[in-house]
Amino acid sequence: MRTFFDCIPCFVRQSLESARLATSDEAVHERVLREALRTAAEMDLRRSPPAMGQHIHRVIRECTGQNDPYREMKDHFNQMALKLYPTLRQWFDDSDHPIETAVRLAIAGNVIDVAVKTQLTDAEVRESILGALSAPFEGDVDQFVSAVRAADKILYLADNVGEIVFDRLLIEQLQPANVTVAVRGFPVINDATLADAETAGIDQVAAIIDNGSDAPGTILDDCSPSFREHFDQADLVIAKGQGNYETLNEVDKDIFFLLTIKCPVIARHTGYPTGTMYLERSTASVVAGEEE
Repeated sequence: MRTFFDCIPCFVRQSLESARLATSDEAVHERVLREALRTAAEMDLRRSPPAMGQHIHRVIRECTGQNDPYREMKDHFNQMALKLYPTLRQWFDDSDHPIETAVRLAIAGNVIDVAVKTQLTDAEVRESILGALSAPFEGDVDQFVSAVRAADKILYLADNVGEIVFDRLLIEQLQPANVTVAVRGFPVINDATLADAETAGIDQVAAIIDNGSDAPGTILDDCSPSFREHFDQADLVIAKGQGNYETLNEVDKDIFFLLTIKCPVIARHTGYPTGTMYLERSTASVVAGEEE
């Protein structure tokens, strides 16, 4: 997915908010903001939004000297999600439609995205999670289940911290022996890394790898050869979050995207309003198949 004009103000906002979160030094704020403006003016708009996000957050880490400026926030949301987990587990156990419940809870966890809203509150996260079973939902769960059952190798692309705790419920339903979970290779915003996946207990239910990249999405050319081999060999890819959608929705691969639509650009691109819980199979592989 290319970068749209409406993405530019969001880049600038995110740059300043992230810099302020990382440090109180106004000189750093100015440097980050000027670099974001300069890069936005020069960037190739044919590239995906996470390519810009990758550059912005490299600048923030360089300017602040902090390798993981969101670490405290990430730990907070991981612990919050772990406290909610027993309640969600009970919902799943009591559900008449357990797979749909697991899908909804995994998607609801996608609200934990400080790239979209830096000052995300606990109350907003709880509201999203507790409303997951009745929130607007677009997608074919039966199609998703059929694809999962037919796949011998599934690659599950995680997104944010906290959210990855809720992913565990869904991963446990996906023939875990066939599932590999991939996280970011290096810290970027509040995206999950290996340490976060282990905190969430993912290592107890599936194999975990990292993608070797510090982009807030999955830019295949920027990922490690090992990750790309896993990606190529997977029969089915499950991609969480807007960043993975923005970087993979045009890739010729059988991919299910699971996300909460959180911005007007994605709303227009998908055709559904913000706030919608979205489960969609990629049409890129279908189109490619028709052209052969």
